[in-house]
Amino acid sequence: MQAPKQQLLSVIVPVYNEADGIQEFHARLAAVFDKLDLRCEVVYVNDGSSDASIDKLQELRDQDARVGLIDLSRNFGKELAMTAGFDLARGDAVVIIDADLQDPPELIPEFVREWRAGYDVVYGQRITRQGETALKKATAFLFYRLIQSVSRVRIPVDTGDFRLMSRRAVEALKRLREQHRFMKGLFAWIGYKAKAVRYQRDARHAGTTSFNYWKLWNFAIEGLTSFTTAPLKLGTYLGFFVALSSMVYGLYIVYKTLVHGSDVAGYPSLMVVMLFLGGVQLMGLGIIGEYLGRMFDETKQRPLYLIQQYLPPADAETTVTPVPLHRPSPETIAR
Repeated sequence: MQAPKQQLLSVIVPVYNEADGIQEFHARLAAVFDKLDLRCEVVYVNDGSSDASIDKLQELRDQDARVGLIDLSRNFGKELAMTAGFDLARGDAVVIIDADLQDPPELIPEFVREWRAGYDVVYGQRITRQGETALKKATAFLFYRLIQSVSRVRIPVDTGDFRLMSRRAVEALKRLREQHRFMKGLFAWIGYKAKAVRYQRDARHAGTTSFNYWKLWNFAIEGLTSFTTAPLKLGTYLGFFVALSSMVYGLYIVYKTLVHGSDVAGYPSLMVVMLFLGGVQLMGLGIIGEYLGRMFDETKQRPLYLIQQYLPPADAETTVTPVPLHRPSPETIAR
């Protein structure tokens, strides 16, 4: 009687300009693999890095048969790089983790234990955030609680992308193909039985983050517009409040003129009112424009990403055909 095939764990690692720290990351991840009673593979997704990341990743693949490599045709952003990894990962369970070592690979065995206990999603929940400014910690704290309060799905607070997902959770996630992807929201949207594992987030091992405050602001806008219509409702409520205030003030002017008489209103007060109403209108149009722009992108139905080259782990090459350089095939270009 043939023994049952050992389960496979896939680890997805999006990489953007991580040449300085990728060797240390892989050494720690490989040490974790060696202790697990699972077949393991890691799929690095090179998201158009401009440094030597792709060369480092090819060296790792030459040295370790468990390493697979997806080289995207350009920089598509972390959300789409993760999507490419999920599309091609083969594991019975799939872990997503960054390469900067802020999230410790040593936590993966605990994720696996919870998965075997019956959880489809096991996510890391940060207790502390080392190596980050007080402003970034404060804005992150406020953002997660704001989006949880207004979103139609419950998005766990203080939680990033670091998590394990079962095969059925991954298959459900792969069905969600919108262009504007706020992955933390998509992880929550699919549901399934989930559990948090609390941990201390470390500082970056090497290099500097590519997320500045402008990118973080746009990321927050992406999250809010992807999972709630609250900004549209806010525009409605604000417009109603301004209209009501204008009516009350108009009645006051009529009363003052009829009872007491009134001089002609001065130029400064007139300009203040005009600028205020103009600002409210422009803000409302801007909110509508954010949603309209997302609708415009969705109607074009462009591929989410393009693959320049896919090199699967060595033990998968008999079942998965590598994609040749500069000629992505339809089988590996995801919608």
